[in-house]
Amino acid sequence: MAKTDKSNASTGKGLGAKLAGMTDTNLLLTITIAVFFLLYIGAMVFLRSGFLKPQTFFNILNANAALIILACGMSLVMITGGIDISVGGVTALVSMCCAVYLDYKGGNVFMAAVIAILIGLAFGAFQGALVAYLDIQPFIVTLAGMFFARGMTTIVNTSPFNVENEAFVALKMTRVNVPGLGSVNKLGKYVPAYVEIGVLVALLVVIVMFVLLRWMKLGRNFYAVGGNKQSALMLGINVKRTKFLSHLICGLLAGIGGFVYFLHVGSGSPSHASGAEMDAIASSIIGGTMLTGGVGNVLGTFFGVLSLNTIQNIVSSVGFDEAWWTGITKAVMLCLFLVVQSVVMSVRKKRNAAN
Repeated sequence: MAKTDKSNASTGKGLGAKLAGMTDTNLLLTITIAVFFLLYIGAMVFLRSGFLKPQTFFNILNANAALIILACGMSLVMITGGIDISVGGVTALVSMCCAVYLDYKGGNVFMAAVIAILIGLAFGAFQGALVAYLDIQPFIVTLAGMFFARGMTTIVNTSPFNVENEAFVALKMTRVNVPGLGSVNKLGKYVPAYVEIGVLVALLVVIVMFVLLRWMKLGRNFYAVGGNKQSALMLGINVKRTKFLSHLICGLLAGIGGFVYFLHVGSGSPSHASGAEMDAIASSIIGGTMLTGGVGNVLGTFFGVLSLNTIQNIVSSVGFDEAWWTGITKAVMLCLFLVVQSVVMSVRKKRNAAN
């Protein structure tokens, strides 16, 4: 019995040592992933119905592919200590410009995607230059960018409409089947599980951003600038260029995310992507990215998007279908994760000070 107690204590100590040895980024990532799996498994056990079907999970990905891309860009900017609240407006502008180009100008899908990327790069470059080289607060700059993008969306076209371009509609309706994860419907027919094209783009963006932040010098520079700008300068890092590039990449991802959003909804409207910037910020925070900078991971952001939408699906499944419950749910989750971040970082600082 004594040996067992000793072994358990040793195991507990070993687990504590492992957690203590993690970086802040990895620790918050672990918490985010654990919360997502607890939420989803809990929904599968207690709610059963829809959550037992793999397609329910894939539908979350289908509906939030654009948000995953936007949140990855948001996380990058937040890691450097900045923020970009223009991404929702850019998404709406991209959707409207692409819709008008395809339906009214007889354009093709490839050039529509190029237009989306160019719009995103233009916003990223201009806002990045103001933030990095003129030292204007990123919140103010991107707030102006948000208003400008929303205004330009209305100038491009005031009325919402569905795109009827045949090539675009064919691409929008393309489904990628996921083998072995289908389900049998009420008629006894096997229905394969599927994801939309946008999900593949979102997963590719997550992988590329993960590689950039984890293994490339530029990624390390982003963390260094967000962690301590003066220390980054002493290390020879070009802080201004790094900040500029973070906004440029965020703008690029806003353009890509805007096109993926457009591919999902298949229409142009001034009201598109309303509140998307707030959802991107919330997903980043839930994913372990800190507003103070220097801490974050796009894998955490990915699971942050999934967690945020899983809890919304759970709330809807138990009968709270009213729109305001969505806002309440987001607020509760955001506050919860901010408290968790604060507690975890405080405990680690005290432990490091004690050692």
